[in-house]
Amino acid sequence: MVSTMSQLFDCTLETNLVAALRAARRAIGLGELVVMPTDTVYGIAADAFSPAAVARLLEAKGRTRTSPPPVLIASMDALAALAESVPDEVKALGKKFWPGGLTIILDAQPSLAWDLGDTLGTVAVRIPAHPLALDLLTETGPLAVSSANLTGKPPAATAAEAKEQLGARVSVYLEVGTVGSISSTIVDATGISRGTSGARIVRTGAVSPAALRKVLGEALEPDSSSVSS
Repeated sequence: MVSTMSQLFDCTLETNLVAALRAARRAIGLGELVVMPTDTVYGIAADAFSPAAVARLLEAKGRTRTSPPPVLIASMDALAALAESVPDEVKALGKKFWPGGLTIILDAQPSLAWDLGDTLGTVAVRIPAHPLALDLLTETGPLAVSSANLTGKPPAATAAEAKEQLGARVSVYLEVGTVGSISSTIVDATGISRGTSGARIVRTGAVSPAALRKVLGEALEPDSSSVSS
């Protein structure tokens, strides 16, 4: 059952952090939604392993199953548990850009009991560079997270702005003030893990194509740098 009341915690005050994380952890455990800061934009978070919670996230944003949310994790160890394989090129990307603004698409472990939407057997994964997000992820495990806004509207700059858009659809809002306004870069690395092609940029954002090419070299498809956000 989803709470009909929302709580907003001012996490700029250290005295609020314990209560804020406790409330967020409890909400996630109940299958409810939490708005949390990341290093890129605020995100709506749900338990990645709860199909009902993920469906609630998509409904809150006004999205369908054709727009599955990425999954945020706290460490590379978690990536190995979610992805069917982690090629050396992906490990190199993680070492260079994580925590940070890079989302990597890989084939998901087929044994995972989850339903993120119409993913075609893949999962988009990122480690965010925000201490509060990492603290929450360490306590909850992987979270399905999508930008904290209604579809068609710009991402919220603060948790309070997210609350104006999303209201009681979200149980807990974690406020830290303004965070980054640039979304993560998304790279599809399934071609590398399948041995069929190189990596491909799906969306250009916080990490530039040039920076990716320094790590991947020829493993980044030649036309990838022309993809726009």
